[in-house]
Amino acid sequence: MTREIIFDTETTGLDPLSGDRITEIGCVEVEGLIPTGREFRKLINPERDIPAEVTEVTGHTREMLENEPVFAEIVDEFLAFVGDAPLVAHNAPFDRGFINMELERCGRPAIADDRFKDTAAMARERFPGAPASLDALCKRFDISLDSRTKHGALIDAYLLAEVYLELHGGRERRLEFAGGAAAGAKVEFPARPPRPEPLAPRSTPEERAAHAEFVAEMETSVWVELGVIEVAPRVDE
Repeated sequence: MTREIIFDTETTGLDPLSGDRITEIGCVEVEGLIPTGREFRKLINPERDIPAEVTEVTGHTREMLENEPVFAEIVDEFLAFVGDAPLVAHNAPFDRGFINMELERCGRPAIADDRFKDTAAMARERFPGAPASLDALCKRFDISLDSRTKHGALIDAYLLAEVYLELHGGRERRLEFAGGAAAGAKVEFPARPPRPEPLAPRSTPEERAAHAEFVAEMETSVWVELGVIEVAPRVDE
């Protein structure tokens, strides 16, 4: 199965070229579009002030992050988690710009543009003219936002993983991979318990006799194969 990393970043602002920095990164590993349970999340000291309007959205303040590691201290762990997998983000050019800016600050090579997949672009292509924000897509696909009180990178990465699955077929793919079962595997349903009291027949004895006579004339019958009705062997005249 294809391994991919769904990720999100929180930042001090909108422009890495003007000095804005990453304050949080959250990653979710998926294989075959299904989360594996492996995740990566770090709060990061941006080494700069955080505007009040950003704090309103993320809940992050400079004081809260001043004892967290700087990006250079977590870069090896981040790159090891990501490996060579494709990176999936909502409005990927935004997150790509911040990730590669931080990598450049650490003297590390940038991640190639073609490794990034943009779910916002996928949504706009699939639903032209419709809102393509993460919130709007969660609403469209009936994905609960109850766990989200502020924008958190890991929470948003998990929400995006559900959106990403839906953009690739959703419930049909979920059934295909549920429980790790291989596609085409036999689906088994649990046996239903017997009724406390059998249902009373709704046909008359005459109708049942006529039906049995009709079934006996068939070469094969699903009623006979399933044992629903028994017929005497035919005797050729």
